[in-house]
Amino acid sequence: MSTPQARALADGKPESFLHVTRPEIDLPVGADVYSDEVYARGRANLLQMVTEHQLVQDQEPKLYIYGQRMGEHRQVGVVACASVAEYDQDLILKHEKTRPDKENDRTRHIQELGAHDEPVFLTYRANEAIDAIVAQATAAKPVYDFISDDGVHHQLWVLDDGVTAKLVESFAAVPALYVADGHHRSAAASRVHAELLGDGAEHDAFLTVIFPHDQMNILPYNRVVRDRQERSGSELLAVLAEVGDLRMVPEPAPTDPGTFGVYVDDAWYRLTLHSSDEKRADGPVANLDCALCQDRILNPIFGITDPRRDEHIGFVGGIHGAAELERRVKSGEWSIALYLYPTSMVQVMAVSDAGEVMPPKSTWFEPKLRSGLFVHTF
Repeated sequence: MSTPQARALADGKPESFLHVTRPEIDLPVGADVYSDEVYARGRANLLQMVTEHQLVQDQEPKLYIYGQRMGEHRQVGVVACASVAEYDQDLILKHEKTRPDKENDRTRHIQELGAHDEPVFLTYRANEAIDAIVAQATAAKPVYDFISDDGVHHQLWVLDDGVTAKLVESFAAVPALYVADGHHRSAAASRVHAELLGDGAEHDAFLTVIFPHDQMNILPYNRVVRDRQERSGSELLAVLAEVGDLRMVPEPAPTDPGTFGVYVDDAWYRLTLHSSDEKRADGPVANLDCALCQDRILNPIFGITDPRRDEHIGFVGGIHGAAELERRVKSGEWSIALYLYPTSMVQVMAVSDAGEVMPPKSTWFEPKLRSGLFVHTF
């Protein structure tokens, strides 16, 4: 979220954990978000929450189980510290490049806090033994059970030593974990450990919640484009029709891979790429819909060669739906919107297994992990 969004969410809420994760909200508007004062304020805010018993340190190490329900979707994961060494050895696999500025910021933030304040979202190929242990543990009454302002239902269980030992033993048989969300936080945790090696303890691990892959809910990461040539809607439709079959549709969301929702001139269209362009056999990334969108639409039609830096493209998380895409185009700031078919978790793992990286803004995971439920100090 942006700094103004964080300010709005925390306004009038002194106990909001945003005072720790986004401490710039406590400085004057326009302050440098990378200033020494910002990082120091985050540390001070965390210590204040501990002093005032808003955050209470558990007496001994535990594993936890964290459940979330958003609408009909439910996901239940294990809260644990993951090994920095295994991250460095690629036993915890990545699928995304990090931006240096964001990685530097999270590294400084974590080191100044002396804590991992937000968990990294990990996944693994579903395991029946782990599923059974989690199911049995969650039959008990949760320690925390609440619905947040966004309507997501959160539950947290504290595990006893016996269940913890069973989970540790079962996870030993899991060959790899995958970073779903939190590439900058996990990279920062690795850097912090390298810099602090020999100075204290507990920074050899980082805070995570680990979910089975078949419970992951990935929404599309949609695109809006500003046409450099300022072509009319009919002109854009004509050039899009050259790369695929185009027809007007009542529903914006694409129903199959290789198809895209297109919003222009107050109407939705379905673009189905020509079959000769839809499938290619040069690695797991090439056939992703976000890669097809870049290679067959954004680059040749709109001249967008570097979506990470080009100001003529914007990204809209799938949680915002078609209405937000329509609003942005109707505002006049953007010429056209593209609604993508979501990437699957199987595809994400295949990319990670191959040692490749996804195109930027490929996945949008929901629900998000709630910050402030657990903190790992070192």
